[in-house]
Amino acid sequence: MDKIFFQFIKPYLSFIDDGKIYREPFSWLYTVLAAINLIIPFYVLYLAIDNNLFSAGAKYVIVFLLIWLFIAFAGWVSFQIWWDRKEKVVGIAQDKDEFVATPVFSHFIQTSGEWMGTWIAIVGFGTALLTTLFLGDEARFFTQATGIGFLGTGFLSIILMPVYGFLIIIASRFLSELFRAIAAIANNTKKASRQ
Repeated sequence: MDKIFFQFIKPYLSFIDDGKIYREPFSWLYTVLAAINLIIPFYVLYLAIDNNLFSAGAKYVIVFLLIWLFIAFAGWVSFQIWWDRKEKVVGIAQDKDEFVATPVFSHFIQTSGEWMGTWIAIVGFGTALLTTLFLGDEARFFTQATGIGFLGTGFLSIILMPVYGFLIIIASRFLSELFRAIAAIANNTKKASRQ
C-alpha cells in the first residue's frame, strides 16, 4: 500500500523527465502549423473576396492574383518546412538527457525563423516586385488597403525583402544553436561526472 501511495505518479514523472512531454506536443504543434500554412492562401483569397477587391480595377485584380500566387507558393513551402521538422523535433533530445526542454524549444525557434524568413523572402519579394512594376506610385495604397503594407514597396524593398528573410533565418538558427550548445555542454558534463 505504501508503495502505491508514494509511487503512483512515477510513470507521469518519468514522462516529464525523459522529455516526451515536450517532444510529442511540439510534433503535434508542427503538424497544426503545417496545415495552417496550407490554409493561409485560401483565407487571403476569402478576405479579398469579402473586401470586394475583385470589384476594383483590372490592374488591381491582376496584381492581387499574381501576389496570391506568391502567397500560395510560400504557403506550400512553409507547409513543407513544418512537416519536415515535425519528425526531427521528436528525436532532438535523448531520453537520458537531463536538459530536454531547451533543445526542443530551440528547435521551435529555429523552425519558426526558417518559416518566417522564407515567407518574408518569397511574399515580400513578390509583393514588392509586382506592386512596383504594375502599380508604381499606387503600390503603397494597394498594400495598405490589402493589409500587407508591412512588406513594403519600391525597388529597395525588392532587394531588402530577401535579405530580411535571410537574416531572420540566420538569427533564428544562431539562437537555436546557441541554446542547443548550452544544453549539450550541460548534458555532456553531467554524463562525464557520472563516469
